[in-house]
Formats: sequence, C-alpha cells, structure tokens
Amino acid sequence: MTQHKEQSNMSQSTLRNFLEKVVIDVGVGRMSQQPNFEEKALVQVMNDIAAITGQKPQVRRAKKSIAGFKIREGQIVGVKVTLRRKKMVDFFEKLVKIILPRVRDFTGLEQRNVDRAGVLNLGLKEQAVFPEINPEKSPVSFSFGITIVPKKRKRAEAVKTYFEFGVPLKKESSKH
Repeated sequence: MTQHKEQSNMSQSTLRNFLEKVVIDVGVGRMSQQPNFEEKALVQVMNDIAAITGQKPQVRRAKKSIAGFKIREGQIVGVKVTLRRKKMVDFFEKLVKIILPRVRDFTGLEQRNVDRAGVLNLGLKEQAVFPEINPEKSPVSFSFGITIVPKKRKRAEAVKTYFEFGVPLKKESSKH
C-alpha cells in the first residue's frame, strides 16, 4: 500500500471518529406554489440531491398551516438527507477538497458558522458547483444548507479539528 493510500485510510477513520452526521436540506419554498411542482421541480430536486449525496432524500412536509407563509398542513416544504459512516466521510472530503474551492468568490467560512456545540452550518447558493450536476440538464436551480455535526460537542475542539481536516475557516479576528 502506498503512503498516500495509508494516509487517506487513516484520515477517513479519524474523520469517521470525529463526525457524527452530515445533514443536507433543501427548502422548496416558493417552488411548491408552481403548477406541476410535484411532477417536475420536486423530482428534479430529489434527483439532484440523490446524485450529490448517493442517497435518496426524504420529503419533508409542513406539520401545521402558517397563513403568513402561505403554507398548508401536509404541504411539501423541503427535502432532507442525513449521511452517516462512509457516505458522510466521502461527502465531507468532496465538500472540502472539490466543492468549496469551486464556489465563485469564496474566501473561506466564518468561524461564527460553528456554534457552541461545534456544529458547522453552511449554505450553498446553487447545486451546479457539484461535479455530478450538469447545469444544462438541471433547469431547476436551488440552494441548500449543510449541517456538519461532530461527535464531541465542544466548539474549541471542533474548530481545531475542522482546521486539521482542511475546512477553509477564516482566522478569528479580535475586534472585541
């Protein structure tokens, strides 16, 4: 086994011990008001998320009606995927090494995106940055959120480990 392959296997097991899960969610919002939403746009969103994650997404429905948001109980409000084990590690590595560098005007993630429990939250404005998505074949453009949950829920430890795994966090500035 080459040194690179050994290093990769070692980092994958270390990463698996550090992370609990990665959650990807897409809110369909105004898209759900369109005619033929479930036959066209929802199918496209689900296919794109399945291609990106390698796992079929769950459809999320509204638990109650909210008139201010024009949402009815049972209406589809989004799709969600929870990744664990190998798929989680593969997605995390792809996100850090391939996806984030491809994002236009990306200068790094703010450390405030990491909460007190060490959970890292980030959003991507379009799915086209993923190599699995062909923009010509995917007419529906959507943004989505990614939540990275560590096993140990301590912020300082999590930030340090994110740096070690190559997550492009900006250095904290002392403006206090």
